Amino acid sequence: MENKNVLTMADYMQSDEAFDQLFPQSMRSLARRHWTPLHVAKQAAEFYEAGQGCKILDIGSGVGKFCLAAAAYAPDAYFFGVEQRPLLVDYAQQARGKLGVPNASFIEANFTQIDMKRYDHFYFYNSFHENIDDSDRIDERISYSFSLYDFYIRQLHKGFKSMPSGTKIVTFHTLWNEIPREYRLEKTSENGALNFWIKR
Repeated sequence: MENKNVLTMADYMQSDEAFDQLFPQSMRSLARRHWTPLHVAKQAAEFYEAGQGCKILDIGSGVGKFCLAAAAYAPDAYFFGVEQRPLLVDYAQQARGKLGVPNASFIEANFTQIDMKRYDHFYFYNSFHENIDDSDRIDERISYSFSLYDFYIRQLHKGFKSMPSGTKIVTFHTLWNEIPREYRLEKTSENGALNFWIKR
């Protein structure tokens, strides 16, 4: 007999509220401020125009909502999330199992340990801001400081500058000066909060 209580990917993709049921209540309470809305993930997935085998890296992927949603919208591409909090990586992997998404995976690491040249395009939802705004923190399980913020931004610039022409970045609630000048702003959305960049 069919179990009508088993939710499908289509059920979860109906709304942010439905999708966020994949995560514990403690994580759902952070969704409005820290996890990417579905309509943003959809716009990003469309901007990448990601073909078969294209690799997109989410820098600071949290519970994995962007990667999982974008992977559903762009099934030919592969989405990777790098996140330094082991607990959030666990939640992301559990959600992936519930969704049955084959083209998303998660790496437990600080993004500075990642070779960015292994990826084609990037997503960045200002995961460094916790270092300069103590009201914007997910938890107290990692170190925070202004110097860390500066270090991360320098490393991000260095990584983005090393990428070839045509590399695309989607940023959400990110300061423009955090993106190297080599990238051209293609379009903007969400009253300027969502921006789409291509390296010249």
